[in-house]
Amino acid sequence: MNIKTVSIVGCGWFGLPLARELINQGFTVSGSKRTSGAASELNRDNIAGFTLDLDDDNIDEQAITTHLHTDAIVINIPPEIRKSPGAYLQRLTLLKRMMANHPYKKLIFISTTGVYPASPNRVTEQDAQPHSPASEILLQAENIFRDNSNSCVIRFAGLVGPSRNPGRFLAGKKDLAGADSPVNIVHLDDCIGAVACVLVNEKTDAIYNLCAAGHPTRKDFYAKAAQLLSLIEPEFSQETQMAKEIDGGKITRDLGFNYRHKDPMDMLTEC
Repeated sequence: MNIKTVSIVGCGWFGLPLARELINQGFTVSGSKRTSGAASELNRDNIAGFTLDLDDDNIDEQAITTHLHTDAIVINIPPEIRKSPGAYLQRLTLLKRMMANHPYKKLIFISTTGVYPASPNRVTEQDAQPHSPASEILLQAENIFRDNSNSCVIRFAGLVGPSRNPGRFLAGKKDLAGADSPVNIVHLDDCIGAVACVLVNEKTDAIYNLCAAGHPTRKDFYAKAAQLLSLIEPEFSQETQMAKEIDGGKITRDLGFNYRHKDPMDMLTEC
C-alpha cells in the first residue's frame, strides 16, 4: 500500500497530536485549521498547514483540493449537532466534493459511538441504528464517505486525555441517574494509535469501535475522577438509566492493535 502522505482535516485536540505522531513515524502530513493564522502555526511542527473553513461561502475549492489529494486522508470534523444540526452534513458534503473522487489508499472518517442505542447486550459495530435525531445525522455523515474505496470509519467512545479530564464533567452535580451504568471511555493516546494502526494495515474492515475494555460504573468512575482533582463528588439517585456497553475489541482481533489504556480508572491519572 505504501502510504507516504496524509492529510488531516481538522487539526484540533485530536488531529494535532495525531499529526505530530504520524510525522514521528515518517509520514509527510498536511493539516487544516479554520483560520490562516492557526494554519500557519502548524508549520512549526513540520505540518503543512492549510486554511479550510467549510462554512466559508467564498472558499477556493481548487486550492484546497491540492492539499486534500494525498495518499491517505483522516476526516476529523466535530459534529456540533446541538449548535447547528444541518451544518455538519453540509460541511461534509462540500468536503467530499472537493476530494473529487481522488483514489485514496486509505480514507479514515472519525465518528462516535453515539450511533448506538441503549442495549442490555454488549454493543458491536453492527448495532448502529438511528435512535435519535443526533444519531440519524451521525449515520448519514458516515454514509457520505462509505462508498469511497479503502474507507474506514472509527467510532470513538467518550474522549479523555490532556485538558479533557472527566473529573470536571459531573463534579458537584446532584440527583444524577444511572449510578450503575457502565462507562465507555477511550484515551487520546489510543485514538492516535488506532488511526496509525489502520493507516499501515492494508486490509481493514469498514468500521471499528474504539473503547477501553474496562467499564466501571458511572458512580465509581466519576467519584474517583472528582477526588483526584479535589472536587466535590457527584451524587447519584436511585433512578436507573438506559445504557450501553461498547465492545472495542474488534480492532484488536483484526489488526493486532494494543490499547495502552485498558482500565478507565487508571486513565484518570493520565489526564
